[in-house]
Amino acid sequence: MPEILLLCVMLIPQVVAGILAKSMGRKFWFWFFISFLIPIVSLIVLLFLEDKSEQGGYELADHVKKR
Repeated sequence: MPEILLLCVMLIPQVVAGILAKSMGRKFWFWFFISFLIPIVSLIVLLFLEDKSEQGGYELADHVKKR
């Protein structure tokens, strides 16, 4: 039983990184697994990255818009 509790506590930074990434318009699973390698550093990096969800994305070329 203590092993399960320890595992849950150890997964907190990964889940937080994934949720933060998803809210910023980034991939949940990518940041979840990156957080396994560098747990606290990945959270700090996420805080300094730009929010992709605010951007409108790429603008389509004129010939694509006409279709």
